[in-house]
Amino acid sequence: QVQLVESGGGLVQAGGSLRLSCAASGRISSRYGMGWFRQAPGKEREFVARISRSGGSTAYSDSVKGRFTISRDNAKNTVYLQMNSLKSEDTAVYYCAAGWGSIPQEYDYWGQGTQVTVSS
Repeated sequence: QVQLVESGGGLVQAGGSLRLSCAASGRISSRYGMGWFRQAPGKEREFVARISRSGGSTAYSDSVKGRFTISRDNAKNTVYLQMNSLKSEDTAVYYCAAGWGSIPQEYDYWGQGTQVTVSS
């Protein structure tokens, strides 16, 4: 069983930065790829980024490519999402998940989410 806890969300001005963290209770390093998704009010949950088990492979949605960076520290069982040049349209609840792919159905475990609000 894997439990995921996100942190690091908050209120930031447009153009600013935030770093989200996702701490896993179990040993995820040898078992799961990890992803970040987000969900804005009234919208479906959408893919943001993913990283392979080793950290050697990453992928991003077009909307965040070049601004966000996903990374992981398997020794700490933690995955990060560095978000730079934030825009108002990045406002959403951000979720980390264990699995692989670009749709929510491909992920087995989810955190509770952390709110990111970008003011313009």
